[in-house]
This record gives sequence, structure tokens and C-alpha cells, in this order.
Amino acid sequence: MPPSREGAIARAAACFDDGRYLAALRTLVAVPTESQMPERLPDLRRYCEQTLPPMIAGMGFVSRVLDNPKPGAGPILVATRVEDPSLPTVLVYGHGDVVRGLAPQWSNGRDPWAVTVEGERWYGRGTVDNKGQHLIAIEALRAVLAERGRLGFNATLFVETGEEVGSPGLAEFLVQYRDLCAADVFIALDGPRQTTFLPELGLGARGGVAFDLVVDFRATEHHSGHFGGILDDAGFVLAHALASIVTPRGEILVEGWKPAQVPQPVQDAVDALVIEDMPGIPEGSPDWGEPGMSRPRRIYAWTSVIVLAFTCGHPDAPTNAVQGRARARLQVRHTVDVPAETLVPNLRRHLDRHGFGMVRIEEALNRSMFPASRTDPDDPWVKAVAKSMQRTANRAPNILPNSSGSSPSDLFLKTLDAPCIWIPNSYPGCNQHGPDEHALAPLLREGMGLMAGIWWDLGTGEAPAAKPRRT
Repeated sequence: MPPSREGAIARAAACFDDGRYLAALRTLVAVPTESQMPERLPDLRRYCEQTLPPMIAGMGFVSRVLDNPKPGAGPILVATRVEDPSLPTVLVYGHGDVVRGLAPQWSNGRDPWAVTVEGERWYGRGTVDNKGQHLIAIEALRAVLAERGRLGFNATLFVETGEEVGSPGLAEFLVQYRDLCAADVFIALDGPRQTTFLPELGLGARGGVAFDLVVDFRATEHHSGHFGGILDDAGFVLAHALASIVTPRGEILVEGWKPAQVPQPVQDAVDALVIEDMPGIPEGSPDWGEPGMSRPRRIYAWTSVIVLAFTCGHPDAPTNAVQGRARARLQVRHTVDVPAETLVPNLRRHLDRHGFGMVRIEEALNRSMFPASRTDPDDPWVKAVAKSMQRTANRAPNILPNSSGSSPSDLFLKTLDAPCIWIPNSYPGCNQHGPDEHALAPLLREGMGLMAGIWWDLGTGEAPAAKPRRT
């Protein structure tokens, strides 16, 4: 029979059904790539140099493992397959690092560095974040190559090992190796999707800014009986300052923190989202946050602010004394419609205007936060990928203009000038970053078919034309 789209999808499904995918996943998960732990640097290198390359051997990729520009940070694997320089290039992103294994905290003696299959749940650190997901992309590429003998586009496999600690050195790496990483589109498989029954693609991320609000009246504490009622109380002052930032039901009051305008295509995409209520996942309060705004708009198109911590005195052993110091750490999540660099200055003006000049703002160095990013929902690459997903799944995918969390999309958008598309194959209850992280086998299998369909379609004229390369 002649090569066909259906044949490529069937090959991807067979890889999953006959156990090849699971065997490969076990090999990836077995490497303890905890990027928060400096002593794991040899494991990060082993993942790039010894674990992944055999899995793409015979697929026509030329692999390079390159040092991170930041000393002490994990390496980056860049593998390229060039079929024709005139064809478009797809950069396939993944990250080989994981969060801490937390082995003693896993249930029923499960080992985070081994895949434990229990029905439809496959437990193990990295099964969804992110080893199991970039493995889907690789095996789907293999299925298309086996069926058609070629991809029909150029592909660059890009696997970093520092995403869980904020991708240190990634910005400098992309500048240094811009020509090697040049692409027409960035496609990554990562994150949970909104439903277990509807495929999804995301187009960026909200950004995050963290800072401390500090009241520092005195270095010492004073007897509450002798000085209560006559000394400024740092705790109350800071509490009032916090209360000026949001209403009692969470509406943001700081001028400039909320988007002045949300683009219409973004509003349309958010309003079309289907969200599944799942056991164990909080639904949220309908009257917390921006009044009259839907839950999807509050999560994906608006700004949020939370108090991460608030300390005054000695919470574990209160003393009978007027406290002279209080501190709170806040985190603001925002879309590209609110520039990150304006958040702290706007807060400073707000506090001064409300009589809280004594409250100091100290910006926190939170390296796990990425800048806000968003690819236009009307971008031709977005439309091509969404069309392919609909063809495979027989239903239109959810399209998130940006995720609620963070990702390095901004770096690829700015440096490579490539639209960014994220295709998640997990679900919110996967315990990502916690003990008992797990994948749902049906979503992994569906992802194999979706990606085989996407790779097939992008190689048969469905992809936008390649953009001119720099000379």
C-alpha cells in the first residue's frame, strides 16, 4: 500500500501498544536529572550524551551536546535533520531535567526513578514533565519517517536540562547558536491540558514578577503592655497596605496592573475554551477576582496577584511584644498586555498615593519565572497545527492564547522570531512537581497519534512557507 497519513498514525499507535514507547520511557525516567541539585550535573550530561542519542539513531539527525554558557548549568542537546534548506524548519523542544524526586514521599513504596504501571496511570518522575512528552514527539517523527521515508520538512530537536530552575543560560545560548537553532516554528509538548477528552494547543505563557513588601520601623521588639497602643505596629501597617492592593474579594486596585485592552482574537479563543471539572481540582470561587469575568478569562487573559508568605514576629512562638518589622512576598502573574517592567513602579505610586510611603518594595530574584509571551491565535502555523489536530481527533482543539503558568516561549519568540506552539499531553491531576507524578496512558497514546498526524501534514504542503534565512 502507498504511504498514508493513516499508516503513520497506525505506526505511532503500534509503538505504544507493543511496549516500545514504555520501554523507552523507562530508560529516560531512570536517569535522575534533578536540575535543582548541583551534584546531578553528571546525570544531566548523561541524559544528553548517552541516553537520548541512541533513541534517535538511524533517524537522520546530527546530534551535538553543547555546554551551557552559564557555568554549572546543564548542557543542551541540539539534533538537526536537514532534508532541503528550502523547506520550513520545525524546532521540537523538550527538557530533560525534572524536579526533585522526593522518593520517601511517594505512595506505596513507588520509586520516582522507575515507571510503575497501575492501570491507566504510569507513575514516575518525568513521565509527564517532560520526558514522556518529548518522547512522544520523537516516536511520532520516527513513525512518519518509517511510513513516508522522509519528513517533508527540516527538524531540530532541542532538549535543555535547566527548565525546572528557570532555564539558566538559555537566552545566551540562543543568541550564541542562533543559526544552529533557526526555525520557522517552535513546537513543544509539555504541561497539562484542560480536559481529558479534548486535544489542546497553547501559544505562550503568563509572566511572573515576585517582590517583597517590607515595613521596618525598629530593629527591636518592645513589651506589649508598656508600648502597645503607642508604637507603630508593623503588622497592622503592612496588612493595611496589602488591603489597598485588592478588594476584600480579590479585585485588583493598582492602576496599570490590569490589561488596558485584550486583543479580540485572544478574547475569542479564551471564550471558546472547554474546561473539565476533575476530582481533587479546586473549582475556584466565582466571586473572587475581577467582577463579572469568567473563570477562563481570569486565568488566561487577566492579571492575578497572591500573597506567597506574610511574616511578623515569631509565628511558631509568639512573644508579648510590639513588632517593629513585617514582610510579605507577593507574586503577580500577567499577560503580555501588561509589561513586566511597569508592575513595581505602578505599585510604588499606588502605595505612596495611599499613604504607605513607609512600605518598602524589594524585588525578589525568582529565577523560576519566565517573561510573558503569546503567539497570535491567527498565526498561519497555529491554524495549520489546529487543523491537523482536528482532522485526527474529529473535534477542534482547545486553543490557549497563553498558559496560566510559565514557560521559556518568550526567549524563542524574541531570539528566533518563531511562533511558539505548546501541545500538552497530561492533565491537571497528574501530581506534576509533587510525589506520585504520573501520566495517563490514554493521553500518551492519543498524543502519539496527534503528533504523527501533525508531522505528516506539515510535510505534505500544509505548513506555511519557510521564511528567508539570514545571510
